[in-house]
Amino acid sequence: MSGREGGKKKPLKQPKKTGKDLDEEDVAHKQKMKEQQKALADAKAKASQKGPLASGGIKKSGKK
Repeated sequence: MSGREGGKKKPLKQPKKTGKDLDEEDVAHKQKMKEQQKALADAKAKASQKGPLASGGIKKSGKK
């Protein structure tokens, strides 16, 4: 019994998939996701133009 035979055996490599078969639902879903990402980016840009909504946290008064 040789030392190379013991232990876990490596699984055989699966052949790589060549190209994805996209049907109409997949194309529509990808388009919808792109639109959502674009809308989110636009909303972030508009929000950053107005400035920060919350300032630096707890405000401290001068003397007690």
